[in-house]
Amino acid sequence: MGCNRNCGLIAGAVIGAVLAVFGGILMPVGDMLIEKTIKKEVALEEGTTAYKNWVTTGTEVYRQFWIFDVQNPDEVAINSSNVKLKQRGPYTYRVRYLAKDNITQDPLTNTVSFVQPNGAIFEPSLSVGSENDTFTILNLAVAAAPHLYPNAFVQVLLNSLIKKSKSSMFQRRTVKELLWGYKDPFLSLVPYPIATTVGVFFPYNNTADGVYQVFNGKDDISKVGIINTYKGERTLGYWSDYCDLINGTDAATFPPFVEKTRVLEFFSSDICRSIYAVFAEELNLKGINVYRFVLPPKAFASPVQNPDNHCFCTDREISNNCTFFGVLDISKCKEGKPVILSLPHLLHASPEIAETLEGLNPNEEEHKTYLDVEPITGFTLRFAKRLQVNILVKPAKKIDALKGLKRNYIVPILWLNETGTIGTEKAEMFKSQVTGKINLLGTVEMVLLSVGVVMFVAFMISYCACRSKTAK
Repeated sequence: MGCNRNCGLIAGAVIGAVLAVFGGILMPVGDMLIEKTIKKEVALEEGTTAYKNWVTTGTEVYRQFWIFDVQNPDEVAINSSNVKLKQRGPYTYRVRYLAKDNITQDPLTNTVSFVQPNGAIFEPSLSVGSENDTFTILNLAVAAAPHLYPNAFVQVLLNSLIKKSKSSMFQRRTVKELLWGYKDPFLSLVPYPIATTVGVFFPYNNTADGVYQVFNGKDDISKVGIINTYKGERTLGYWSDYCDLINGTDAATFPPFVEKTRVLEFFSSDICRSIYAVFAEELNLKGINVYRFVLPPKAFASPVQNPDNHCFCTDREISNNCTFFGVLDISKCKEGKPVILSLPHLLHASPEIAETLEGLNPNEEEHKTYLDVEPITGFTLRFAKRLQVNILVKPAKKIDALKGLKRNYIVPILWLNETGTIGTEKAEMFKSQVTGKINLLGTVEMVLLSVGVVMFVAFMISYCACRSKTAK
């Protein structure tokens, strides 16, 4: 009887040890299986989970616009007063709903090429008004004239055309005209062939961004999604030194197994440069664990604050001898037009820039850019890209509409918030196909290990106690 009991206790301890060992072995084996599966599913080739969501985004993406309505146009033009601004919006459009086009796999370089068609559909139910709402905004053509034609004699000729067209420093335009283009009366009088349609995003509809060539990850998963060339080049031609390089992905996806210490690099044609995001916090998005990465202030810092940004300073006069921060002069990217980008409401920008403006209220939570990335796959499941379009306006003695100015202005035109979040149905599918299986495997590993250890310890203690009792 004692032997049977002892044998049973030993058998229980052995079973517990086997379960614990099996659970321990399953951990590295399971991790290997997970890694193998993820590597297969995130490659950009037909049949994979990543490819399906890459060709056509499974997320509805919206671009919201807030327009800065100028309240005192005459005071600014005549007396060089501060510009009083009133934000109105959002005016919302659905974007990025078109599938990637001209997709071509190159097995020799393990890359895939494509273009991203552009399109925007107005969403009245998500907007405060219609596309025909009218605002007082800067006259884009008049403001750009002295930058594009610095010669005094040419400016005299342009001034006569500006006056003839009855144009001034400011104008009234609808949302639709401002965003997507209007025929400018001043430019229409120029006696030689030039583009006469003006708009912040003109042309947009029926155009395409690219050609992009990105690594498909078939030979090296750590390079999946990383841009090899853009429009056939590895550099942009706008900046000097390493600032001109095209780095990282397009931010829709990153190489898998993202760690919190990783700096996520990505290229955005909207801002004409590569940029990066750093880890901020860990969040739960519809039951999925994600890492939030944000654009740090350092990315738009002045060369004085961050020497790595020295090659983004292209005009020492505009940048106050390269000391201004929080703004990016992209005029070289815009054919010489004086376009200055910033975060909304000049968030993290030099205080001096806002000294000529009234009505701005920068807010970190509302105006920051972030990416919520699922760390195992590297998929971006939620994002908010926020930026502001400003125009540099300089005094011009030969142009009547601008000769009243006594200082430079960086005048905000609008700011945008492009957002996308994985839908509930897609999130459930993602959990069942990816994170659910991984979590289940992890649970099985821990249960086997825990039960095994508990059984082994319990049966061994019982066995020792029984042996002690028998000996007495």
